[in-house]
Amino acid sequence: MNIILKIARHSALVVAALSICAGANAQPSSTKPIRLVVPFGPGGVADLTARTVAQKMSESMGQSIIVDNKPGAGGVVASDTVAKAPPDGLTVLLMSNANAVSVGLFKQLPFDTVKDFAPVSTLGLFDMAVVTAADSKFKTMQELLSYAKAHPGTVNIGTINVGSTQHLAAELLKRSTGIDAQVIPFNGSPALITALRGGQIDAGVEILAPILGQISAKSLRAIAVMGAKRSVALPETPTVAESGAPNFKVASWNAFAVPAKTPPAIVARLNKEVNAALAAPEIKERLRQLGVEAQGSTPQQQAELLRDEIQRWSEVIRLAGIPRQ
Repeated sequence: MNIILKIARHSALVVAALSICAGANAQPSSTKPIRLVVPFGPGGVADLTARTVAQKMSESMGQSIIVDNKPGAGGVVASDTVAKAPPDGLTVLLMSNANAVSVGLFKQLPFDTVKDFAPVSTLGLFDMAVVTAADSKFKTMQELLSYAKAHPGTVNIGTINVGSTQHLAAELLKRSTGIDAQVIPFNGSPALITALRGGQIDAGVEILAPILGQISAKSLRAIAVMGAKRSVALPETPTVAESGAPNFKVASWNAFAVPAKTPPAIVARLNKEVNAALAAPEIKERLRQLGVEAQGSTPQQQAELLRDEIQRWSEVIRLAGIPRQ
């Protein structure tokens, strides 16, 4: 009987030791850096948002986070890199609207946007705005919509590249307001701004951050923001929903995700660190200066956001007749 008891006790100790080891293995290694893969070039709003949050997380975790910029192909290259990385918490993807859009925009992706990633947390929302030139005859969103309805097919709305969130938001605006307008894509924000100021287009849809300086300098006029509420950067500018399209709500977003088979304990730790960073007053202020509203989430909330955005933008792409690439 004593022998049996000794064996049982020994087995219990072994199980306990294994459990401790398993718990330890479920945490990112503090001696190895985390690689944050960003599907945009350095210096843009998304890149600066990721770097701001990552730096704060690094300080808290005592673990370096190295940003690896992999722009291009609608975020497919960066996403594929993370989807195929070891699920050890040491490779993180900056996810964005582009991930949701790419599902409807591309005929085939080398990964499953929903199944091949484990959501960690959202980082923030950044506003988009409908803008006109300072000397435009359209001083309000209502004036633009009224004219477009009275003169079908004559209003031109500029955006950046086909398939971008801005381009699809303009297409959604047409359908939500019932106007017959032409959406004209330009190769980047500078070209869009030049066309607006030169009177080549009547209005533009753009993320607020790259045009906020033009608005402040009064060379462009923001006639509406596209989010659910007014922007803290432009508190006097009404939302599209306030201006004739009830329930209209579009905002660009960023989030962190890891490979799908990453252990839940690692995801939970990263989620805790992201939300702690976003709660810091200095991080909130830095993001506000970038035109970003800091907003964390649970992994489940991020997963729901991604599914909803995939459904929404796939339908917009279909209705707009945008060919799949």
